[in-house]
Amino acid sequence: MRLLQAIFFDFDGVLLDTEPVHCACWAEVLAPAGLTLTWDYYRTHCIGIDDRDMLRTLARQADPPRDWDSLWALYPAKKQLFQQRMAAPPFEPSLAAMLPGLHRQFKLAVVSSSSSSEIEPLLVAGGIRHHFDTIVGGGDVKRHKPAPDPYLLAAERLAVETALVLEDSAAGIASGRAAGFEVLTVRHPAEVADLLRDFLATPANRASSK
Repeated sequence: MRLLQAIFFDFDGVLLDTEPVHCACWAEVLAPAGLTLTWDYYRTHCIGIDDRDMLRTLARQADPPRDWDSLWALYPAKKQLFQQRMAAPPFEPSLAAMLPGLHRQFKLAVVSSSSSSEIEPLLVAGGIRHHFDTIVGGGDVKRHKPAPDPYLLAAERLAVETALVLEDSAAGIASGRAAGFEVLTVRHPAEVADLLRDFLATPANRASSK
């Protein structure tokens, strides 16, 4: 078995429970444009996909259909609102405490459908940015999750062939597996530390070639 070289974390729903906040921010900026975005719809159809793909779908489903570019023009307002509401990001202390040790053993990356410009300030504010060797955001690839491209780009940047992926969405899980990596399914950020601890307790998974 090849040695594990890297651990790749999705961001929303894995490192931080941000999805309800993303939904609320989009709902607020879309409402004046006459569009309603509910949590039930967002949770079922939008988690794990790029915002632009979400807006294209909403534009097609609107009555009458809308020009999705007009909806994408609302992104700066949504981004600002999100950053205001996440000024003190509540990263799980158990995972934050593990990151220094993980980074001594493995290369670490954040691989998300969200924009890097949204993710990086939160990592900095949470005091954990320096533990990650790279961030792959939705704007860094042409094909988004569930395509393998985001995880393949992270592997290329870090020059690794083996990686463990932590994901919470169907699209993200499919992306990690399509890239050829082992995937751990996360239900909530609070369980990430235990999932990693259990996985790395297996002797074959302990060593790395960082």
